[in-house]
Amino acid sequence: MKTYHAKPGEVEREWVIIDAEDQVLGRVAARAAQILKGKHKPQYTPHVDTGDFVIIINADKIKVTGTKAATKTYYRHSGFPGGLKQETFTEAMTKHPERVIEHAVKGMLPKNTLGRAMGKKLKVYVGAEHPHMAQKPRKIELEG
Repeated sequence: MKTYHAKPGEVEREWVIIDAEDQVLGRVAARAAQILKGKHKPQYTPHVDTGDFVIIINADKIKVTGTKAATKTYYRHSGFPGGLKQETFTEAMTKHPERVIEHAVKGMLPKNTLGRAMGKKLKVYVGAEHPHMAQKPRKIELEG
């Protein structure tokens, strides 16, 4: 019995919509990362990008549990001395809510070329509108 390995050319991708309204950030990010990797498919191969495209809508209506809204902090550095910048979850949600979800999902993907290719298949939108209706995306419900 030979082990099946998916080849990059024979992977069929579909489009999936996740509605983030009143959902917990980590649960949405974990499900999106699983779909982007392709781990939900029987032909999953670790060294091949077998995942689907993921559209996340209503990014501004996502929530976090506990006191994370006030205590969770995002850091970035300009590269210059004293160039460390930080913002809380609440500040980040008011400025750019789509980046909060992208940051959470990309942290759950592999840190290599394959993970960056998977990250490009993630599309996050603030409202309920998105420009991907031509791809006929399938809506999935999250448990819990």
